[in-house]
Amino acid sequence: MNLNPPATLLLVDDEPEILVALSDLFEDEFRVLTASSGARGLEILAAEPDVHVIISDQRMPEMTGDVFLGRARQVSRSEALLLTGYADLEAVINALNHGRIAGYAPKPWEPAALLSMVRNAAERFRLARALETEQALLQGLLESSADPLSFKDAQGRFVRLNAAKAAALSCPLNDCLGREEAGMLEGVAAAAALRSADAEAMARRRAVETLEQRQEPGGPPRWVRVSRIPILDGEGRATHLATVEHDMTEQRALEERLHQAEKMQALGTMAGGVAHDFNNLLTAILGSLELLLHTGLAQPRQERLVKNAIMAAERGSTLTQRLLSFSRKRELQLRASDVNQLVADVEDLLLRSLGDAFTLHRHLDEGLWPAMVDPEQFGLALLNLCINSRDAMPEGGEISIRTRNVTVREEEVGDLTGGDYVAIAVSDTGSGMPPEVMAQAFEPFFTTKEVGKGTGLGLSMVYGLTRQSGGTTVITSAPGEGTTVELFLPRARRPAEMPARQDGAPQPTAHPVTVLVVDDDPAVRRVTATFLSDLGHRVVEVPDGEAALRMLREEPGIRLMVSDLVMPRMSGVELTEGARSLRPALPILLLTGYADPARVPEGYPVLRKPFRRADLAQWVAELLQD
Repeated sequence: MNLNPPATLLLVDDEPEILVALSDLFEDEFRVLTASSGARGLEILAAEPDVHVIISDQRMPEMTGDVFLGRARQVSRSEALLLTGYADLEAVINALNHGRIAGYAPKPWEPAALLSMVRNAAERFRLARALETEQALLQGLLESSADPLSFKDAQGRFVRLNAAKAAALSCPLNDCLGREEAGMLEGVAAAAALRSADAEAMARRRAVETLEQRQEPGGPPRWVRVSRIPILDGEGRATHLATVEHDMTEQRALEERLHQAEKMQALGTMAGGVAHDFNNLLTAILGSLELLLHTGLAQPRQERLVKNAIMAAERGSTLTQRLLSFSRKRELQLRASDVNQLVADVEDLLLRSLGDAFTLHRHLDEGLWPAMVDPEQFGLALLNLCINSRDAMPEGGEISIRTRNVTVREEEVGDLTGGDYVAIAVSDTGSGMPPEVMAQAFEPFFTTKEVGKGTGLGLSMVYGLTRQSGGTTVITSAPGEGTTVELFLPRARRPAEMPARQDGAPQPTAHPVTVLVVDDDPAVRRVTATFLSDLGHRVVEVPDGEAALRMLREEPGIRLMVSDLVMPRMSGVELTEGARSLRPALPILLLTGYADPARVPEGYPVLRKPFRRADLAQWVAELLQD
């Protein structure tokens, strides 16, 4: 494939013999067009815009060569050469002025000289066309790019720039030309930094990319990626500098949100593991205290101390519930709920918790959509938020609870997908948060309160609740301007459900049977076995799944298995599958300090740690009754 097709020549002469002679000279190297008059030559130029060189005779009837070339210049940018058989200096000068001829040759011509003259003219045409193309491309780039672009000389003065760059400098485009960019900046430090960055790129003689933070008056900081590209001459010297600037503020914000989401996920995984181990400890502590209480303590003081220890252990259980809500390892009971009614249900509790120094305002949307949420956990989240607001206003103040319907577009609210949501905002008139505190507000155990006055789990629990519900939590705050925490809960597509009524009837007792207890934690296993023994059952204890399967093969009298869900080597899920293959009708109760709902086998009951003897007794009675 010929990437450089031959140049096109237009030969104009009224003598056929001259046209034949010229054609014979050029046709091996050029594409040749011929015309016997100036008028015919103009017709050809109109139809053939890509003629590189015109060679015209001067003495022609109707239209002389200089006149023809003058008219040709109006429709073509071709190079032009004049042939004349007379020493007509006036015609040559006229052709130079109007036809802008590149040269002239006498008749008869010297073939080698004329051929060389035409070659040079064709090359000039190609160079001019290439320059025009580059100028058009550059102009198109400058005008169409939304990114600020500029070209500067070695002294940092603008040679070319686009409207976006001029707008960034708050200067009319033409007024920027010839001015040094550094001198147009506010502040000595900014000017010095720009000169240093430009000089470094010029010295390296290769493209340099930097990420710069820029602060505009009255606006938030922006992040800008600046590419500095030195332009080298034929000897490799950097003579000019091209700069391309791209605003990275939105991308940086997305990256920070992604980083924060990844950090929260890692913290959630850690929190779930901590809660699991803590619940095992609480099960042993709470179970032992309850067993001690039921032995019949000799002195009232001893009973008070044990009951006080039980209350403390139950408070520890509440902390693990908050951790599990944050880590999304606690299975929520999501249902379509009337959020306005849930707010009204906890209003008395909120007022008692806040005290007389605080005023609680409610602004509830009467047409509020039902939302998918766990009502119990929502009430706890609302209480946590109001207590946080109270603690931010030690001298008293106002707290507002607002509800509203909102349709969110994609990427409009943090990590929230587009759709319909019910928003619940808790606002206070407190001291507010600086940005560095807001960035850590959802992290578990992070608190600005004094030691002993906060666990740092309130906001993390709220965040975990909304994320597990399919929504999110957003904080808006500034020092001295108070704080607003807004919960976004997904809109329910069915009417709000009425709260289920609690059946207070006593659970039936179970006849004594042999129960297999499987748990790798000896303290938990002992407490579970003792509870079951106190209920009258015969207990067989094993520390792992392999031993449990062996016991099921050897002990046909086992009627119930109580197993931990998370164990090394063989998990509770794997154990239930093996047990079902051996004893398809065997009732199984799973115990867990945390439970990702996806990990629990479908159809198996789960008892959360820490549990009381009455909780275990209820499940055992129900399973043995079936």
